[in-house]
Amino acid sequence: MNDALRIFACHSNRALATEICDHLGLALSPLEISRFSNDNLHVQIRENVRERDVFVVQSFTEPVSDHIMELMITLDALRSASARRVTAVIPYYSYARSDKKDAPRISITGRLIADMLQTAGANRVLTMDLHADQVHGFFSVPVDHLTAIPTIADHFRRNYDLAHMVACATDAGGAKRVGRFSERLGIPMAIIDKRRVSDTNVTHGEVVGDVKGRDVVIFEDEISTGGTLLSTIATLKAAGARSIHAGAVHAVLCGPAIERLRNAPIESIVVTNTVHMPPGKHLDKITQLTVAPLFAAAIERIHSGESVGALFE
Repeated sequence: MNDALRIFACHSNRALATEICDHLGLALSPLEISRFSNDNLHVQIRENVRERDVFVVQSFTEPVSDHIMELMITLDALRSASARRVTAVIPYYSYARSDKKDAPRISITGRLIADMLQTAGANRVLTMDLHADQVHGFFSVPVDHLTAIPTIADHFRRNYDLAHMVACATDAGGAKRVGRFSERLGIPMAIIDKRRVSDTNVTHGEVVGDVKGRDVVIFEDEISTGGTLLSTIATLKAAGARSIHAGAVHAVLCGPAIERLRNAPIESIVVTNTVHMPPGKHLDKITQLTVAPLFAAAIERIHSGESVGALFE
């Protein structure tokens, strides 16, 4: 493995990439990313990758456009350097939220970025918990779609009393995801009737399910501005929930999210490190779990030709 496998990291989440390498017993391969005076990006691969199996780790986090271009140029550089196979490891694929044409004259950008990755030189993609399952179908190259549901569920099993716990979906679209989470824990689930007025304006109606006097864990694929989470908390409180917790894979935490969560009546928030969380975004109520072992195991299986799906059986 040490001879044939190479792992590179662009700038968005080098800590996760380093941790993945530690689990594999590898050193992170050197990559130089700089800018010319006209602000154009310059990428140079700093070691031989000819006929190597190469993985590049990059999450689509702020600044998203810069991080996407870093990855595209890196993929193209690796292809030009005669890498045998190049896998784009994208722990957080932010444009998965743009998965349908829900307004006139807009782009389905999730599909556009998938096409760009293939054009740039990606032979396959490794990602985690896409916002919508159909985004998987946007890719013309093989995609290994990991999930952090077992990781987060195991944390709740170890640290919480499940006897009176209910898993809650913030809308009908997330019901399938929350169903998998609740099944993993063996607890019932509830669904909130949500209406999205705009990207930052969400209204909630009734709770479908019994949450009165129970501990509720809201489960989402990501926490962005925190607007959906806050309105869900208010709806659950009004329905008589005893305590409220949250679990989410991607801790994007943009805009007013940190201030909202700091003051929110929520006991705990459990997220993963698919998104780098700087010190300014850490709160006492937030627990960050690592998904590095899962990505390392998937990379090892892809490299050796074993089943990635077997990780979740």
